[in-house]
Amino acid sequence: MKLTDAIKQTKFSSSSQQALLNIVYVASLIRAGQSRFLKQYDLSPEQYNILRILRGQQGNPASIGLLQDRMLDRMSNASRLVEKLKQKELVSRCECPNDRRQVDVLITEKGLGLLQELDPKIKQMDENLKVLEEGELIQLNAMLDKLSLTIDSIH
Repeated sequence: MKLTDAIKQTKFSSSSQQALLNIVYVASLIRAGQSRFLKQYDLSPEQYNILRILRGQQGNPASIGLLQDRMLDRMSNASRLVEKLKQKELVSRCECPNDRRQVDVLITEKGLGLLQELDPKIKQMDENLKVLEEGELIQLNAMLDKLSLTIDSIH
């Protein structure tokens, strides 16, 4: 469904307002789909993001601060998310030997196995973007990068 149909509005104060609302709307659709899918695995999108970050560490521990910095949703509470993942035995936490105030977080074999199971299914979900041609995807990524740099510099 197009934005104008979803919100029952056809006139906007500017093209930039319409674009911003469109970005928020499409992001919301993507997020809802991810949430529904990951719920089957008792994961939230934020927990999934933490697991992917930890897998990318290739066996090296990550601090809570590093996880927070790399998360897509910077408003998430990384400590709370790690605790929930620990309860599910998807990550392990231990005191950092160099700094007792810091906690080292590692993905467990169970966590790696879950990601391995999810990878082809997530890739299949990514196929939804194939409605855009490769050149359009490259252009979209460039425009979104430009927009994020502009917005990030304001804040």
